Amino acid sequence: MKIRAKILFIVVPLLMLAVTMVGGVSYLLAVNAVNKLAVGSLNFKAEEVISYAEGQWNLVVDNNMVGNLLMEAAAKDAVENFAYGILRSSTEAIFALDEGANTDMTAGNIVVSPEEAVALIESTQIEQERFFFMRIGGIERVVYTMPFSPFGWQVFVTEERGQFYGPVEQIFRTSAFILIGTLIIGVLFLLMMSGYITMPIENVVSVMKRIIEENDLAKTVPIYYKDEVGQLSYTFNTMLKNLDIAYKEIKNYAFDAAVARRSERKIRNVFQLYVPANVIDEIFDNPERMLIGTNREIAILFSDIRSFTTISEKMRPDELVNSLNRYFNIMVNIIMDRDGIVDKYIGDAIMAIFGAVVEHENDALSSVLAGIEMSEALNEFNKMQIQAGAPEFRIGIGINYGIVTVGNIGCERKMNYTVIGDSVNLASRLEGLTKMYKEPLLFSESIYEKIKGEIPCRTIDRVAVKGKTLGVPILTARRKITPAEQEAWQFHEDAVALYYERQFKESLAVFEKVRMLLPNDLASDRYIERCRRYIHEPPPGNWDGVEIMHEK
Repeated sequence: MKIRAKILFIVVPLLMLAVTMVGGVSYLLAVNAVNKLAVGSLNFKAEEVISYAEGQWNLVVDNNMVGNLLMEAAAKDAVENFAYGILRSSTEAIFALDEGANTDMTAGNIVVSPEEAVALIESTQIEQERFFFMRIGGIERVVYTMPFSPFGWQVFVTEERGQFYGPVEQIFRTSAFILIGTLIIGVLFLLMMSGYITMPIENVVSVMKRIIEENDLAKTVPIYYKDEVGQLSYTFNTMLKNLDIAYKEIKNYAFDAAVARRSERKIRNVFQLYVPANVIDEIFDNPERMLIGTNREIAILFSDIRSFTTISEKMRPDELVNSLNRYFNIMVNIIMDRDGIVDKYIGDAIMAIFGAVVEHENDALSSVLAGIEMSEALNEFNKMQIQAGAPEFRIGIGINYGIVTVGNIGCERKMNYTVIGDSVNLASRLEGLTKMYKEPLLFSESIYEKIKGEIPCRTIDRVAVKGKTLGVPILTARRKITPAEQEAWQFHEDAVALYYERQFKESLAVFEKVRMLLPNDLASDRYIERCRRYIHEPPPGNWDGVEIMHEK
């Protein structure tokens, strides 16, 4: 909405309100005055008629003529003649209705229809003396009524409404004309004055549009008045001058920034092949923290191709590289889809971390699901290998969850974003144990505590990896298991609990149930062999069931 329209929108209603209030108040005052005049005039005549009628009735009473129809008719005629005598206009009238709504006396030029008579009598049943308006004989009239019981009359004194209220209505019409004329003159005046006021502002807008269209900050606004609007134009011209200077500097900065952004994009594109994108973002945002490490709880995954040296000897170098690239592409996509980060490639091995840069809702579960999906995806990969006449790959995956140091490790000339700590070493050792236990996936108890109840898990053993004296449970998991596997795995967990309580006979009996459900189950076979050995040769008193690993 333009400023002119806003001025009109604000001022015109105020003007209308003021004139309407003046006209309305004048009209109401005039109506009130006329009401008093009409009531006084009609009331006076009604009282005169009633007073004269009382005199005539007293004559009838004094002469003992009550009930004499001729004398009463003569008295009524006298009242009618008196009523004619007090009429002052041809539109004025006085009449009386009896209790049956019949016209018993009429003075003046008026004809009351039976319907109107009934309505008049009904209107006086609640209040017999009152002032009101009513249409009689097709004409709007002012009526004042009073009762006269000796004759059984309801006397009505009436005058045409226009005789009293014509001047008031003329005042109202005149006020309406004044209102319309005032509004027209006011709107024209407002249009003229608003144009006078808004012309400099419109010039500012016009100059701004030309500046935008022509990209020329050298334009200025003419100054018409030495007031606040003129000060606005002067300030606008000063602002344009300073903006022109700033714009030239901004263009230079923008050019330098564009060159810097292009260089940054090139750096990002190159280094994203080696370092995760969110790590690069952190380095660019906080370069001073590049050498500062933090301690965090994360999941660490190690994956390694079994007998890779033997595989490489059977393939040409180019075929080996192609197979490895396809393998890494599949595995890395799975890891990244599960919000993991590939920390590094160690030959044919992959080290991935979950929750190092950004912590997610359940990084431990994501790491295990990634490991399961990697094992599943390997089957499809091997189908392509067989079709190409290339050897199949077999992998082992170890996962651990624990506190590590996360950061850019190295020096200013050469750094690597990675994690270090004992939890990393345990994950690597678990990956190595997959060879011995012939399981594609092994993880630690710390992982199990985070994922239990989410997917089916099973205890494989309790071991002390190389370089450690304390034993840790190692487990495996599947995405889904059959009903038979579910029953067998539950038996397996019950049997394992009995085993570590040194109840070897009971444990053996339960493991035999597992074997019946899963005939070729290596995990239960391993425990069965140990149970039988310990039944014949019980372990020492300090036995805790931990298997000491002497190899990685």
